[in-house]
Amino acid sequence: MSGALEHIRVLDMTIWQQGTSASVMLADLGADVIKIEEPTTGDPGRRLLLLPKLGLSSYFEALNRGKRSLALDLKHPKGRDVLLRLARDADVFLTNFRPGVAERLGIGYRELSQANPRIIFARASGYGREGPDAQAGSFDILGQARSGLMAVTGDRDGPPTSVGAPIADQVGGMMAAFGILAALLHREQTGQGQEVDVSLLGSAMALQSYNITSYLFSGDLPPRGGAMGFSPFWNIYRGSDGRYLALGMLQDRRWPEICEAIGQPELEHDERFASRSGRLGDHRQELTAILEEAFAQRPADEWLRRLSERGVFCARVQDYEELSHDPQVIANGYIVEVERPDGPPVRMVATPVQLSKTPVNIRSLAPELGQHTEEVLIEAGHSREEIDALRSEGVIGPKHEPKAN
Repeated sequence: MSGALEHIRVLDMTIWQQGTSASVMLADLGADVIKIEEPTTGDPGRRLLLLPKLGLSSYFEALNRGKRSLALDLKHPKGRDVLLRLARDADVFLTNFRPGVAERLGIGYRELSQANPRIIFARASGYGREGPDAQAGSFDILGQARSGLMAVTGDRDGPPTSVGAPIADQVGGMMAAFGILAALLHREQTGQGQEVDVSLLGSAMALQSYNITSYLFSGDLPPRGGAMGFSPFWNIYRGSDGRYLALGMLQDRRWPEICEAIGQPELEHDERFASRSGRLGDHRQELTAILEEAFAQRPADEWLRRLSERGVFCARVQDYEELSHDPQVIANGYIVEVERPDGPPVRMVATPVQLSKTPVNIRSLAPELGQHTEEVLIEAGHSREEIDALRSEGVIGPKHEPKAN
């Protein structure tokens, strides 16, 4: 079965992560994503986390699978003409250039919309299209820092800490894909293209929507690590085997069951914990200490079994090795095998959207630099003679760096 975006073509002029993560989701949804790369070295992400034995970069594959690669020199006077020709039949142009860069190259929204009034021009920016820092550069760590996310991450008495994964980049990509899909729906209804801007700063703030809104309402700044351990029933505990489990009960409706599970039914009627305000307020720290001591007596998995049987929401804190074998992950296809033409299949994290009529699939690994240059240009109406001329003039690639003496 075809993907939901089967007839959508995306011109993807992004590097690194925020923009590329948006376009890879569109590719998994079935869009024809043409990755336009500088013709000598291409996306610098190609060389990041390269595994020599496997011959693949986990970083680049995760962000560029299922795309086609066109090697094009936009600094060449004819490179712009090639891009504008491609734009005539494209649905989306996606870039993470800083605001103003595409315009200086003559490929801004004004130029592309003149070539194709229906095109969606999407920019994955650092700080948005307005304001004093609109043209400033940014990366994931800066998005986490400026958005306030670092200020609430880490130990309560420790320094600000970044999340252990590039979460600002990834949510920025998700928001960009979301914005593009909304713009495509609007175009379907009106025939009009438009601009879309999604920033690292705004996306990382959206992740914390209710947290930031809580401050805006109250004026009270949350402590670092405040979300963790604010309740004995919303906390992490260590089992006797050194492994950790998390409780996730926003309310304490299962308080009697927790007492039973840990073998201390008398706690239910302890005057300190007899009321909800006692358990979650006045005597919260005392109860947390009691639970810590109790959970330290048995292995984490045994606690998970005992708690789950009694309807208590809980989960093991898993590392990536454990996650990769989690039966729930496997059953839902959150990790899948992807065929490799010159070797055994590799396992990758999939886009976790499940559609019953238009399945979401990883169609292939990431392309080689410029692998589809001729193919894409022929589809755009270029003749073989034109392509040969463009290659001889250095407009298209791939080009090879000269070897050092």
